[in-house]
Amino acid sequence: MKKHLLSGIITAVLVVGCATNPVTGKKNLNFVSNAELFPSSFQQYSTFIAENKVITGTADARLVETVGGKIKKAAEKYLTYLGQGEYLADYRWEYKLVDNKEVNAWCMPGGKIVVYSGILPVTQNESGLATVMGHEVSHALANHGAQRMSAAQLQQIGGAALGAATSGKSESTQQIFAQAYGLGSEVGVMLPFSRSNETEADKIGLTLMAIAGYNPDDAIAFWTRMSAKSGGASQPEFMSTHPSDATRIANLKSLIPEAKATALKVGIIR
Repeated sequence: MKKHLLSGIITAVLVVGCATNPVTGKKNLNFVSNAELFPSSFQQYSTFIAENKVITGTADARLVETVGGKIKKAAEKYLTYLGQGEYLADYRWEYKLVDNKEVNAWCMPGGKIVVYSGILPVTQNESGLATVMGHEVSHALANHGAQRMSAAQLQQIGGAALGAATSGKSESTQQIFAQAYGLGSEVGVMLPFSRSNETEADKIGLTLMAIAGYNPDDAIAFWTRMSAKSGGASQPEFMSTHPSDATRIANLKSLIPEAKATALKVGIIR
């Protein structure tokens, strides 16, 4: 009885929890609204900024502001072109350069962007930085944070369903099933889910770059430098949340013509 009840709950969650993404037009698992997500996102961002050293008044800091502003305008123009201009009404854009040696950058839901100083030697120039910031903004626009939260919640529900289904088995058998579920759900669902997010963000990011007036071909140079930075040392792609460097670069090359064509339709910001 418990098994059938939890199975019904999972089915109901899947049906109710699918929402159409305004950027991609795809239906995705998402039962976390921006109205719920943004206040928490903004609070976490404020806490991070208060606890870390923000670099201001330097050429690099001004470049982050400049590129961030161009990507913001590109996002607004692109969403308007898609008939979804109102989607960004609750965004509160900010672009900060933070003193941190990590090669990293991120954009929280709602448009709060942080670039770590450690990534600047790899971006090297304005178009390299636009590649990074366009990619990170795309994660926010595509609601990837909310989708990951929703998928994690569903994973927990699935684990509960498994527990009910094996409740009559021996303890050792239950442990084996639980371990198999943990590995299977992570490798079979969550990791490919993350890789698909990365590829989707690459695609949208190239489009934003092009609309913002940057040459999306420059993204290839940036990701090539990133690959060289890592020295090719990475775990197998099927165990990674990101596509391999070779896969990503090949995908980017195939996506660039579409990004350029879309930018021409939307109008390139000068």
